[in-house]
Amino acid sequence: MLLAGEEFQNYGLSHLAALVVFGAGAVAVVAIGRRHRGSGAARRFSRSWALAIPVFAVPLQILQFLPSDWDFDTSLPLQLCDLAWMAAVWALWTLRPWAIGLTYFWGLTLTTQAIVTPALAQDFPTPRYFMYWGMHFVIVWAAIYLVWGLRLTPTWRVYRTAVAVTAGWAVCIFTFNSIVGSNYGFLNRKPTTPSILDLLGPWPLYVVTEIALVATMWALMTWPWVAIHHRRGHGESSARITRPSSS
Repeated sequence: MLLAGEEFQNYGLSHLAALVVFGAGAVAVVAIGRRHRGSGAARRFSRSWALAIPVFAVPLQILQFLPSDWDFDTSLPLQLCDLAWMAAVWALWTLRPWAIGLTYFWGLTLTTQAIVTPALAQDFPTPRYFMYWGMHFVIVWAAIYLVWGLRLTPTWRVYRTAVAVTAGWAVCIFTFNSIVGSNYGFLNRKPTTPSILDLLGPWPLYVVTEIALVATMWALMTWPWVAIHHRRGHGESSARITRPSSS
């Protein structure tokens, strides 16, 4: 039985329970996506999911602006995951390649880091606990559903768009952090809790290393899908995301 605690512990009972839920959800969305592939059910399900995400995420986001929960360093919706759930909503609603690409790249690299090594202070069953896991889970689940379930795969053009958008976000947030003294995106200093960034050296080396690693990893995440299309006798233009029929 999960009991309320004042401080979240990485790989404590509440973290392990969240990981079990995440794994079960990932398996489920792949199975659902494969059943929906190429059918009108894909459009109906993805749009229903797109509508459900803000119904869950927005009220929990608003909680962070209440005096009892306000923290200038964490409450503003400036983290990449805050933008990622919005990208996931747009991707699920429109099935646009660039939105699916952002959801895929952000979800499977940056958001999964927040799942494996969470920077979370409050434990179950506080609102911030549910908001943290809910917002991160729906991003990754959406990416898995769209890419492995519906087989809406990225191209090199989508990769370049994702890199450019992410770089623009990083420049803006780094500037904001430098002006007001915050640390959104952990671009100005490492999180206070243990994370993968601890393996990448001191600031600013870990930021440069992370950028290089992310760009390389995203390229490796793109190449197999493009290669599959080429092996089937298609160019990159055929590797663009094809939307399921609405019939």
